[in-house]
Amino acid sequence: QVQLVESGGGSVQAGGSLRLSCAVHRYTYSSYCMAWFRQGPGNEREAIASINSYGGTTYADPVKGRFTISQDNAKNTLYLQMDSLKPEDSAMYYCAAVGLRVGTITCPRNYNSWGQGTQVTVSA
Repeated sequence: QVQLVESGGGSVQAGGSLRLSCAVHRYTYSSYCMAWFRQGPGNEREAIASINSYGGTTYADPVKGRFTISQDNAKNTLYLQMDSLKPEDSAMYYCAAVGLRVGTITCPRNYNSWGQGTQVTVSA
């Protein structure tokens, strides 16, 4: 069973930066996608960035150009660098993972392993 543990959330002023980390434990898939989701108060959970096992990345329009997803395979850690933060970025942020068939490069909409979340609050 894959375990994901997020950290790095906190409070920051608009225009500031935060880096979220997601430690990955007991991951056995050779081909996978990992992603960051967020859910703000009264909003549905939305996918904001994903990365596949080949390093390919995708971003949702609201964060494109401001957020960067990356992974350090040696440390089994997923990151989300968030720059130029806005109050509307305030949300609970979750990392997620899913195993894929070898050779798959497109990340799916559904993930089957989730972390507990880390809160990000951006003040105006």
